[in-house]
Amino acid sequence: MSTTPLPGIGVQYDLTTREHRHLSVIAHRDGTRTVNVYRSDDPDACAQSLHLTEPETAALIDALAPSHHSPNLLSTTDLGLVAERLKLSAVSYWNGRLLGDTRMRTETGVSIVAVLRLAQAIPS
Repeated sequence: MSTTPLPGIGVQYDLTTREHRHLSVIAHRDGTRTVNVYRSDDPDACAQSLHLTEPETAALIDALAPSHHSPNLLSTTDLGLVAERLKLSAVSYWNGRLLGDTRMRTETGVSIVAVLRLAQAIPS
């Protein structure tokens, strides 16, 4: 990705996708954004331009990189169940204790289904 200052306007960000498509985003000083998609047969010719308001930009950012998404998220289901992997440090209070001692389900409603140690999974 390259960045180009546009004096009096804002900043333009350009990137080429793995499919060799040229995209640019102009971050205007007023908080709006312009997203440009260039033609594949002529990377200097704009095929589509979309001007977004500040709230529309925020919604797009949330769709592309949702704040509620965790990099540890493993899966979700139609029932709303989520599987997530959490890493405990060697000095964690819970390291080496029994799962029942955590009172995790009673206190939070969360179920611990397994403990992973090195390459070994220990089901709860």
